[in-house]
Amino acid sequence: MQSPRERSEVRPRAGWMVMGKRGRPSALEVCRVLVVFLSLFPSVSLQCKILKCNSEFWASTSNSGPEEEFCTALRAYNSCVRRTARTCRGDLAYHSAQHGIEDLMSQHNCSKEGPTSQPRARTSLPPPPPPLLPGSQERSDGPEVCHYERSLPRNTSPPNYTHCGFFGDPHLRTFGDDFQTCKVEGAWPLIHNKYLSVQVTNTPVVPGSLATATSKLTIIFKNFQECVDQKMYHAETDELPAAFADGSKNGGDRHGANTLRVVEKVPGQHVEIQARYIGTTIVVRQVGRYLTFAVRMPEEVVNSVEEGDNQDLYLCLHGCPANQRIDFRNFRARAAEAQSAGRTRSSTGTHGFTYQSAKAKCKERLPVEDLYFQSCVFDLLSSGDINFTMAAYYAFEDVKMLHSNSNRYHIFEKDAFMSNAAQRGKDLLSLFLINLLAVLLWTECCTVHL
Repeated sequence: MQSPRERSEVRPRAGWMVMGKRGRPSALEVCRVLVVFLSLFPSVSLQCKILKCNSEFWASTSNSGPEEEFCTALRAYNSCVRRTARTCRGDLAYHSAQHGIEDLMSQHNCSKEGPTSQPRARTSLPPPPPPLLPGSQERSDGPEVCHYERSLPRNTSPPNYTHCGFFGDPHLRTFGDDFQTCKVEGAWPLIHNKYLSVQVTNTPVVPGSLATATSKLTIIFKNFQECVDQKMYHAETDELPAAFADGSKNGGDRHGANTLRVVEKVPGQHVEIQARYIGTTIVVRQVGRYLTFAVRMPEEVVNSVEEGDNQDLYLCLHGCPANQRIDFRNFRARAAEAQSAGRTRSSTGTHGFTYQSAKAKCKERLPVEDLYFQSCVFDLLSSGDINFTMAAYYAFEDVKMLHSNSNRYHIFEKDAFMSNAAQRGKDLLSLFLINLLAVLLWTECCTVHL
């Protein structure tokens, strides 16, 4: 058996299919093409209805039957997925389903040609697994390799846990504690590594405004050793499931299945996904019409990237691209200036809130004027939606639950300014080195010519 630390070096047996036990050889190529496509056309998946295809297929196969019936349902599933091709080209769930269908057809020797049938409605979800007692060592508790902290070598320092949050209009707190306000309309990847992938879809909050908010979230947990099967969790506005897309609440039939669990905290409002085999906790909420995301993840898992994968596009790791960022300090300054001039509405788009009334409303839930407070003010001024006050409040509550350093709960504007200044310094240094190299090459060429 491999040592736990080797897990970040060994490629897990994961692909991009929803079902199936082994990734396809082209998974990396598919991922690369998908990421480039998302960066060029980020809004393609706004009308994607792949979740309906998934649920219909799983409903039609919930009860075991003859192989012919399974193949018939699989062909119907394939037809449904193909009908979504135009609107789902940039969606992780769509590409996952495509590869899953191919794998299942191969495994069950199903022909692509043949009859299809309408899926039967599922009568009820399977019962949830029994809760684990503290210290339980039953079979469902799984082997040590399925418990991240237990699998670490003895006498090693505790793992360093990091946090990423995404909420509001939207605001991003990266694994490096950078805090940004972004546009990022359409489908964007938050996380992608050897163990899981997370994608969000953001839609405009107010017509004509740069502000967007998350209306759809897809998480794919890739299969890992004897611990868990590949699972997909998908949420949309007014659909915050208490189970994975296949109706299950844990990681499948393997020995460590219960080290991946969906736990419903508040029906339709708050779900927690515990992935103990990678030491990760994810919190998904619906606040008002939109979703929020927060994660606690070991640094080792964050950095377990696929070989040759370009991580620059993944928001939780490197933040939003520079051309997608919004400077809400300027927005706030214009709102304050408009109010001082006696205007309650202006080109800044206050939508019923003045700068002072927005501050007063946010102060009720966020007494410390940090960037969570400032993001709340920005959201009220840009949208007028009072629910964004609670989105910022819950985002900060999730930080207190998930962040490993209590001294870093609050982030202030000076922290963001120093972070941006440091990045600008790096950019200037890179530019200087490139120019220096060009001068040296030009000098060398001239010397040789002479």
